[in-house]
Amino acid sequence: MPDKPPPPEELILYAKDPQTKIATITFNRPEFLNAPTTAARLRYADLLRGATVDDDVKVVVIRGVGDDLGSGADLPEFMEGRDSPEARLAELRLDDDGIQYPPKGSFRHGATISQWYANAQAGNRALQEFKKISIVEAKGYCYGWHFYQAADADLVIASDDALFGHPSFRYYGWGPRMWTWVQTMGLRTFQEMVFTGRPFTADEMFHCNFLNKVVPRDQLEAEVDKYALACARNRPTDTIFMQKVFFEVVKQYQGEYLGSLLTGLFESTGGSAAPDGDNLMLDDAIGSGLSDAVKDNDSKFPPEFRLSKSTREKNR
Repeated sequence: MPDKPPPPEELILYAKDPQTKIATITFNRPEFLNAPTTAARLRYADLLRGATVDDDVKVVVIRGVGDDLGSGADLPEFMEGRDSPEARLAELRLDDDGIQYPPKGSFRHGATISQWYANAQAGNRALQEFKKISIVEAKGYCYGWHFYQAADADLVIASDDALFGHPSFRYYGWGPRMWTWVQTMGLRTFQEMVFTGRPFTADEMFHCNFLNKVVPRDQLEAEVDKYALACARNRPTDTIFMQKVFFEVVKQYQGEYLGSLLTGLFESTGGSAAPDGDNLMLDDAIGSGLSDAVKDNDSKFPPEFRLSKSTREKNR
């Protein structure tokens, strides 16, 4: 049996400085590429909800320990949860023993969770309802769930070695924040990411207006701190709150929340897709060994299209 993961308080660190009014959320699971457990993702949502109210906070910086911001959620935990009604109810913050989770074979079995991801309390789109300034410090892998955070943040500063994308485009086909990526990256650019499954470099993401700035890795933290201090000193917190309401109105006029619901709907039905040829199907990969299946599938693509940093460097 795998070791039980640390408690969420150890995986998602939080600190604030009432003098500068800057808070920091740090993903702290570098040995698993900062993959959050379900409990850690819920803690992340709660921290942002609290920071929205906290008068000691004006800016939140989001960063990761180690070489990467993160490579997405804990996929093995998610897949194991499909067979555990208790795990799904815990994800939904329901602890009533009288509640029965929808059975396998029903549309609601998968759709309940997929639609939950459109709720800010689930931790996937929590930054959309955050009424302070958010800055993501992107480095190394910025994949999957961490890519959601970059799309939803107000500002994103990246190191020049950062990679952006979602493994789901290669292994499943959908991600809950697709509408937002279309709006931030542009239709043609995002379609290339979805249809090829390839990650994009920091330089590519800067030129499609997804990033505010790209700097060398050794300058990243200092550059993010410079931006955070400038934002904290610029206008009063009340002004920031009003500015964020304005930008939220713009996003909702463009259909941000509708997009979350729609991509959740498609994701709910994605399991019915039939393979053609030797496509990697996620359920089969779980059964045969996820890590080996992913590595084997990645090797079939040109080096610059591969998701793994190590295999991208091979055969160049």
